[in-house]
Amino acid sequence: MKKLFLVFTCLLVVAVLNAQSLEEIVKKYSAAMKYDQKANTQTIKVTGKASGMGMEMPLTMFMKNPDKIRIVNNVQGQDYIATFDGEKGYATNPMQGTIELDGNQAKQVKNKNEFNNDLLNYFKSGKLTLEGDENVNGKPAFKLKADIEGGNPIYMFVDKDTYLLVKLSMKVEQMGQAMDIDLIMSDYVDINGVVMPRKITTSSSGMEFGVTTYDNIEVNVPMDDSIFKLK
Repeated sequence: MKKLFLVFTCLLVVAVLNAQSLEEIVKKYSAAMKYDQKANTQTIKVTGKASGMGMEMPLTMFMKNPDKIRIVNNVQGQDYIATFDGEKGYATNPMQGTIELDGNQAKQVKNKNEFNNDLLNYFKSGKLTLEGDENVNGKPAFKLKADIEGGNPIYMFVDKDTYLLVKLSMKVEQMGQAMDIDLIMSDYVDINGVVMPRKITTSSSGMEFGVTTYDNIEVNVPMDDSIFKLK
């Protein structure tokens, strides 16, 4: 009986220490990303390009605190636009015109907003767990698991030295097939308190197939709410 009690006590201590270390990781990540300063930022505008499959596509993102976003991808001279206006999400393209996004799709667009602290949100909702550590580009990182309601979990890797997010791993459905996707974040910059990676490399099963590069990041540029509405 004493042995069982000792085992239970040890497990309880490990669980408490694990919870404390997870909270500390989230706090240090939030500090490294300067979310306190970002909360006082009004807008972020990003211009860059997405490269892959022999193509280079200009990209522009407009973000307004707290949750408005407009993403414009230019493919062979045609604009493909996705927005979230604070309540609803929309998408428009030359083939289909403008459609309202369903709840899941709208959430995906909304979550691309740099004002969102996903780690903190997952932690507060009890959906974040510490799964150990793993090397990312030769450097040790904390491996965190975020449980997604109605979907596959997302694994988030936080560098042990800088406490910046350096990798996301997820399983996505592509043309009826499940694919393991990795996003590697690098070349972080601090623009007036807005901390962002300037390069995101996308790969699957170890094979790189896309790179997104942010060439210019502007903070507190004027943005009218009308640009986030497509209807």
